[in-house]
Amino acid sequence: MTPTDGLRRAVLLVAVLNGAYFLVEVVVATAIGSVSLLADSVDFLEDTSVNLLIFFSLAWSVRARARVGSALAFVILVPAVATIVLAVVKILDPAPPEVAPLGIAAFGALVVNVVCAVILVRHRAHGGSLARAAWLSARNDALANLAIIGAAIVTLWWPSGWPDIVVGIAIGLMNVDAAREVWRAAREEAAEPRA
Repeated sequence: MTPTDGLRRAVLLVAVLNGAYFLVEVVVATAIGSVSLLADSVDFLEDTSVNLLIFFSLAWSVRARARVGSALAFVILVPAVATIVLAVVKILDPAPPEVAPLGIAAFGALVVNVVCAVILVRHRAHGGSLARAAWLSARNDALANLAIIGAAIVTLWWPSGWPDIVVGIAIGLMNVDAAREVWRAAREEAAEPRA
């Protein structure tokens, strides 16, 4: 198996894990009204998209990768904006989310992100900047999950929606920036000279 084959398998597995947990977090976030979980679900969607882009980029033309990357930027941006809208709604009525589902879902997300980081760590130096970005994203997402767990703990002692809102807005803003980064990477890819 070549390094490229190993990278393709790794990013496909990471994409599947992220896509599955995106669905879990969307359902839980919607059920309990959590801004931070909804924002984190968008991050899982972004990671799914980036890892799929890496998977296909190893076999597709530069032009095709650039088109897909541009589309993925918009896919990421739509739910990121929805997170900001939910945050505004929650600011008007800062009811706390249910702590147990919030903490359990965030812990599950932490486990998924650590597993993804472990899968990608061998490949972070291979496959270019997108592969390194995927590894860094998985590693950094674990920190966001710790922030959500922290918000759940704070909410347990101080029943307020504000810890969830603050963490959610921070993650939502990171997701808007992630959409911009995916767009920029796609444009740079389109500008690369064809071999």
